[in-house]
Amino acid sequence: MLSLCQHGYEALLERELTEAGLAVGEKGPGWALAAEGDATGLAFPSLTLLAPREFKGESVNALAQQLADFFLESLRGERIDAAWPCLFQTVPEVVGLGRRASGVEKAFVELLKKKLARIAKLAAPELPRGAGKVRGLFVFFADFGRVFAAREAWSGGQRRMADDDAAPSRSYLKVEEAYIVLGREPQPEETVVDLGAAPGGWSYSAAKHGARVIAVDNGPLKGGAFGNPLIEHRLEDAFKFQPATGQGYDWLFCDLVEEPHHVLQNIVTPWLAQGWCRRFVINLKFGHVDSLALLRELRAGESPFVRHATSLRIRHLYHDREEFTVVGEVTP
Repeated sequence: MLSLCQHGYEALLERELTEAGLAVGEKGPGWALAAEGDATGLAFPSLTLLAPREFKGESVNALAQQLADFFLESLRGERIDAAWPCLFQTVPEVVGLGRRASGVEKAFVELLKKKLARIAKLAAPELPRGAGKVRGLFVFFADFGRVFAAREAWSGGQRRMADDDAAPSRSYLKVEEAYIVLGREPQPEETVVDLGAAPGGWSYSAAKHGARVIAVDNGPLKGGAFGNPLIEHRLEDAFKFQPATGQGYDWLFCDLVEEPHHVLQNIVTPWLAQGWCRRFVINLKFGHVDSLALLRELRAGESPFVRHATSLRIRHLYHDREEFTVVGEVTP
């Protein structure tokens, strides 16, 4: 299988694959080729091509023809009546590779139109929302003349999000992406507590979706979070804030620049164990700790996430840096 990740995190991807018992045979910028296995619980892969085929060609037309032949052959006995994902991906850091991929994609679509115009019209250049296995055509350019293609892939849910000029910070993008990983976002009239809210990117996101937010931080809110009628700003310490007796929130947000074990012990454990929230989006920084050791802790049986949550997903998001985003629902 071929796993894709953020460029710059290839070594961590390889370590995670290896610790999962998946021997890595080759790696490059933003990718690692490993033995076939289960990638569903891994944090670093954003997309994993399952049973990929490798193709080589010196020209756009040569690659497009090979991909068309592969796709048409794999369609035998299969019926497509709805939109299907057709993704051509590259490593953005390789200059000119995006243009090569676009040229091959255009040529491939033209070949497909000549053979199966109806199916070509149903091709969609994006993944469905959420995490899980998807079927379509997934093409990755490891180089100008080397391509991997697969009909099935496992998506971790990570994707690039559109910015909002009113968002106070780029952290807005992280929480918007986290909703896709979880498969749900705050709804109108739901309640959100945002611990360590300033300057308000996550609070602004929740309010934009119609939720009522308690933004807890001694720092100021900015941009679309400042003066927002759906956001109540409380100048308090995030580590000391607790709901009133008998009160709870639909969502817990937490994106603190703090040592992760401090956050786990003093925020995650009490909030989840006491059932003070129904769902959560929590960022844990791994810049000063061993990221794989932290992953093992988060997945261990004594972890507060494992003990008190369901639908647990730990991801290194497209918009994450040296941090993991953890989402899930609290066990009643």
